Amino acid sequence: MFHHTRIRLAATAAVAVAAIGLTACGTGSGDEIVDKPKAKASATAGSGDEQEPAAEQSSAAPEVAKVGDTLALKGMEAGSELDATVVKVVDNAKSSDEFFAPEDGKRWIGVQFQLVNTGTKVYSDAPANGAKIADDQGQQFGTVLADITAGPSMSTDVRLKPGAKTLGWVVFEVPKASKAATVTFGMDSGFAEQIGEWKL
Repeated sequence: MFHHTRIRLAATAAVAVAAIGLTACGTGSGDEIVDKPKAKASATAGSGDEQEPAAEQSSAAPEVAKVGDTLALKGMEAGSELDATVVKVVDNAKSSDEFFAPEDGKRWIGVQFQLVNTGTKVYSDAPANGAKIADDQGQQFGTVLADITAGPSMSTDVRLKPGAKTLGWVVFEVPKASKAATVTFGMDSGFAEQIGEWKL
């Protein structure tokens, strides 16, 4: 019976996500992929907006965001901004609920995100709605409402005043044979023009 309750909760959440998607469809989004990490605190100030062509970085691979890096993202409204960091990744994450587990032939990947409101407006969203994982074949996979043993899940109703932050795990269900390549996150349930991308 407990398992059926979980299924109903997931179904209800799916309807809510669909409703959000319908209201935001007209905005046209995901036009810009942000994958250049913010400069570390020790880096020289003022170089954040300069983007050198990849060809000039011959001695090293172009710097793209990886686990531990922070991306500065903008939402659809002026003053809506976040610093998003992929803190940790756990492949084959274990469920903390004995009655709920990945479907046969699939596994869970947990991604811990930290979000800091760097804008002037209150950030209000369900962050998992804007997150996806892609494998090395280009297949994309969405999130699943699940709790894992790695730690507390990201809230489904996050509200952050300017300067506030939140931390939590987002869980993705992917085929066992898939090799995770990137994770993406966008504000406004993924409908913002900027989508952050981290290599895994």
